[in-house]
Amino acid sequence: MKAQKNIKMSAQTGNSITEGVIWQQLLFFFFPILFGTFFQQLYNTVDAVIVGQFVGTEALAAVGGTTGTLINLFVGFFIGLSSGATVTISQFYGAGQHDMVSRSVHTAIAFSLLTGVGMMVIGVAGAPFALKAMGAPDAIMDFATVYLRIYFLGIIPNLIYNMGSGVLRAIGDSKRPLYFLMASCFTNIVLDLLFVVVLHMEVAGAALATIMSQAVSAVLVILVLTRTQESYRLFPGKLKIEGFLVKKIIQIGLPAGLQSVMYNASNIIIQSSVNTLGTVTIASYTAYSKIDSIFWMIMSAFGISITTFVGQNYGANKPKRVKKGIKVCLLMSLITTIILSLLLYFFGEYIFHLFTTDGAVIDSGMDILHFMVPAFITYILIEIYSGSLRGIGDCWIPMLLTCVGVCVLRVVWVSIAVPINHTMTTILFSYPMSWTTTSIAFFIYFHFFSRLGRKRIPVNTDAGW
Repeated sequence: MKAQKNIKMSAQTGNSITEGVIWQQLLFFFFPILFGTFFQQLYNTVDAVIVGQFVGTEALAAVGGTTGTLINLFVGFFIGLSSGATVTISQFYGAGQHDMVSRSVHTAIAFSLLTGVGMMVIGVAGAPFALKAMGAPDAIMDFATVYLRIYFLGIIPNLIYNMGSGVLRAIGDSKRPLYFLMASCFTNIVLDLLFVVVLHMEVAGAALATIMSQAVSAVLVILVLTRTQESYRLFPGKLKIEGFLVKKIIQIGLPAGLQSVMYNASNIIIQSSVNTLGTVTIASYTAYSKIDSIFWMIMSAFGISITTFVGQNYGANKPKRVKKGIKVCLLMSLITTIILSLLLYFFGEYIFHLFTTDGAVIDSGMDILHFMVPAFITYILIEIYSGSLRGIGDCWIPMLLTCVGVCVLRVVWVSIAVPINHTMTTILFSYPMSWTTTSIAFFIYFHFFSRLGRKRIPVNTDAGW
């Protein structure tokens, strides 16, 4: 009877995460998430392309490296927290507990509203202080402050979209979040051209285009949640925070949120080091960060896919399918990374021309690209193993492994090695070194100590067994 419920619910969303051929189900889930992540990243990338082409190098540096790192610090923390809601809802949904799905959805959306208000106040008030702390050059301070303050004024729709799309992905629907992002991204492009190119609003126009287009995706996801007839339907009048559900969401999501903060905090320190190397290096690193975001989008999509896959199959008590899904996802990630690395290494220069015509910036960016791309393969285990463990609620140890192995080690390297040899190569070396170390730690923990590494995975008692 329970299996029939799972099949029926999967059919309603056009997805069979707990049934069917594993690699096909992962791909059906992966591609909408990948393209959705692509369009989400495209917000800031479009800003960078248009500002870099029509305003100048200083404006490009302002809307990219420094501001992007600060934005990722806040938004990344929330997305990490929202993963707790995604895992919680996916487990309840896989177990067929409709009432708990509904209550979790209302708690999650209410939580995102409150968090958005707090981030808006902190971001608007603290923007100039954060930029100064990062050592942003005076040449980009005004541009960067304007961009950040406008962005944080409109951050609430961003958080609502991320939480709402997390709800949809939890029940196996990864297509509609993609469609919403496509609509908002095209809106962003049109508004960028209007505000920056036609009305000459410079950085302020790019920021306004971004927050207005993000509002489009938020409205669309809320419309879907309020009009569905399924258990995840949203009733605005029923929005409230239930303590035990918030506790469960935070227990699962907080480690991911803290992990994101640590990642971005270490990136802020690295960005601060990059800022001391001049505007050309800042601009080239900004452009590179947009190019290597292709890799991070792919890894993120695989990570979200395996988290939801493991969550639903764990909720449905299918341990063999969980283990096989992880192996399949690892193989798919490896093949994709090798292909992407080869393409970027040999053809990355053409992408740099989208951001700038400055020859010095392009040459510096290609040096960064050629150093970093061969190291991408060392990161795969971190993303897939942590995503898999998150799907069963095992979050704290993976968070500690990542924070110590990636973030702390990276900061220690930058603090000790960079002053001795103050070059871009020394700064960049912190990435492959920390990825390799952390991957080894994850392999040991996953296979010898975690619940997923056992011959028999224990059942999910939270789902009613």
